[in-house]
Amino acid sequence: FSWGNEDNLKLSSFFFDSFQDQFDNLEKHTQWGIDVLEKYIKFVKERTEIELSYAKQLRNLSKKYQPKKNSKEEEEYRYTSTRAFLATLNEMNDYAGQHEVISENMTSLITGELSRYVQELKQERKSHFHDGRKAQQHIETCWKQLEASKRRFERDCKEADRAQQYFEKMDADINVTKADVEKARQQAQLRHQMAEDSKAEYSSTLQKFNSEQHDHYYTHIPNIFQKIQEMEERRIVRIGESMKTFAEVDRQVIPIIGKCLDEITKAAELVDHKNDSQLVIEAFKSGFEPPGDIDFEDFTQPMKRTISDSSLSNSRGDGKSEPKFGSKSKGKLWPFIKKNKGAGPEDFSNLPPEQRRKKLQQKVDELNRDIQKEMDQRDALTKMKDVYIKNPQMGDAASVDHRLAELGQNIEKLRIEVQKFEGWLAEVEGRLPARTDHARRQSGLYEAQNTSAVNSCAQDRESPDGSYTEEQSQETEMKVPATDFDDEFDDEEPLPTIGTCKALYTFEGQNEGTISVAEGEMLYVIEEDKGDGWTRIRRNEDEEGYVPTSYVEVYLDKNAKGAMTYI
Repeated sequence: FSWGNEDNLKLSSFFFDSFQDQFDNLEKHTQWGIDVLEKYIKFVKERTEIELSYAKQLRNLSKKYQPKKNSKEEEEYRYTSTRAFLATLNEMNDYAGQHEVISENMTSLITGELSRYVQELKQERKSHFHDGRKAQQHIETCWKQLEASKRRFERDCKEADRAQQYFEKMDADINVTKADVEKARQQAQLRHQMAEDSKAEYSSTLQKFNSEQHDHYYTHIPNIFQKIQEMEERRIVRIGESMKTFAEVDRQVIPIIGKCLDEITKAAELVDHKNDSQLVIEAFKSGFEPPGDIDFEDFTQPMKRTISDSSLSNSRGDGKSEPKFGSKSKGKLWPFIKKNKGAGPEDFSNLPPEQRRKKLQQKVDELNRDIQKEMDQRDALTKMKDVYIKNPQMGDAASVDHRLAELGQNIEKLRIEVQKFEGWLAEVEGRLPARTDHARRQSGLYEAQNTSAVNSCAQDRESPDGSYTEEQSQETEMKVPATDFDDEFDDEEPLPTIGTCKALYTFEGQNEGTISVAEGEMLYVIEEDKGDGWTRIRRNEDEEGYVPTSYVEVYLDKNAKGAMTYI
């Protein structure tokens, strides 16, 4: 037996400790790898929440600026610019949908898959390290058995040596009996036999340990390390693939997002300023024709003034003249009356011709829709009544007669209303094309309800001798219905002065709304010429009215809006 194996046994102990340290390091590293994976899952999850929140905000933004149904905003979307904005809102809604797709795909393809993989990875890691610990414990057990066998063999050898020495000592001593020597010899032989048995056991245990140690370091542990390495490499590959998926999910929606942006660009390119301007013109055109040129009035001729193209008469077409007003004229002349602040007349006669036509057409369409609703209800009730007649157990047929009668009356009333408004509409549409005389001034005056014809408020300014007159004539009379407009200006606050004027000629204002002035008289201007040839002036607190613009020289204040001088 040789003691030269002591160093080898110490080296094996060192390897046990070293491999235990490596297992601890691998365990920490693989746990760090799982932590990185879970951190990436958390990152993607927060990204999906951001995408969902962004999509929700985009949808709310789009919804916030969508036109409300049956509101004035819907009318605004007939313009190309507002239609482009509406297209932008719709495309923004689709744009938000793509961000929802990003969130859904990332949730299903990344966070969901990686979460399941992490659970599998944890189980696999646990299994590998369990096998490693089990192998380590087994080799440590074998090592302990070897150590025990070695110590027992060592002890038995020492005991055998001592027994041998004792026997030799007893055998050499002449004073010792033969029996004691024999006993010492037998004890020495027994100890030698025990040493031989311990040697055999130690040798067997050592061979077994060496075999186990070889398998442990060359088979079991390498296999476990290989499995842990493969597990870790799969984790690294998996997180790399997830990052590619992260980018691919975004890339997949880029064409659709690009299409949304292309549609927005396309809608923007369809914005047509000319078309929008034409729509504004169609929406707000009055139907009035511009006033005619003012003729020269030769004052070297006898001063016999007659009604000119720009003059006004307040006589009625039926030959009955209206009473004339004196010098107290507070703007009751029809062409210059402001819009009534309350509800207008039923026939919209307070509006310009084109605006009146549109309002009347809208009213006719509205009434026709109401008639259709009433007729639909009547048809439904008629069918119900037929069902009740055929199946009395379902209801009383007479119970719907009263409602049917009400619907019939409502339909008849609505039809009468439609006829009334269609009459006014036909009247307006018949008048608009016929007004081709450029010398006639449009006033916006229309006849009251059920009137078949309305006279123009424009009248000739120039008389045969070039003078200006306010005499009434049945041919140029203007029929003004009795309305509440007479009191409109009486209740108003006085208009502020915007300048002064000097009368170039004498003007005798005999008609309603006009005021008389003397040549050279200085007066206050309270309303500029609106393009109809008349300027509103004031003499004092109680006297104001209109005079022909050509009869005065106007000096507007510099701070007055749109200040200019008429000469």
